[in-house]
Amino acid sequence: MWADEFQIPVLRQALIRLNIEAPPEHGSSDSMFLARTYVYTKPIIFTKTKLTLMQEQNFKNHSRLVPGYHGLTFLLIIALLIGSIVNLVNSAKENLYSASLLCLVAVIFGLLAWYIRVFALKAQDRAIRAEESLRYFIITGKRLPSAVKMGQIIALRFAADEEFPELVDRAVNESLKPNDIKAAIANWRADHNRA
Repeated sequence: MWADEFQIPVLRQALIRLNIEAPPEHGSSDSMFLARTYVYTKPIIFTKTKLTLMQEQNFKNHSRLVPGYHGLTFLLIIALLIGSIVNLVNSAKENLYSASLLCLVAVIFGLLAWYIRVFALKAQDRAIRAEESLRYFIITGKRLPSAVKMGQIIALRFAADEEFPELVDRAVNESLKPNDIKAAIANWRADHNRA
């Protein structure tokens, strides 16, 4: 079992603070308690000795940057490209071939890093479109208007069910930009699974 005895009471108290009904203490094993807790609305991060609740997501903190990818990887690729160009310019005639290959490798790495991100986002966009189209149909009984643009759909995924149809209508009628849609959301619906 991956949780120690300290985590169970702390987790139970955290659920009570979040107004989530915790399973009864008797008759349910710790592992079942943790399995049921995992699917509740607020993500919970476990460490060896303590429990940490993720910060509430809202318009100000919803964007997600992964420093190792968005920062370090691109910085290293740019450094490789600059270094390979300097090497190519300063190389002797007999090293020109290897120096040009190094430049080509740097360009390939840059393109790979770019397209890996773009392809992942396109796949996620398709999934979001399907999810939000289904959600709109379940709520309204109608298809999502074709006038809603992909950027608007991506922003609308943060809207709670109660305000979702109204925001869809506003997005179409007022041609709202994604950031305007996100700012108009009163009851934020967190998305902790974005890539």
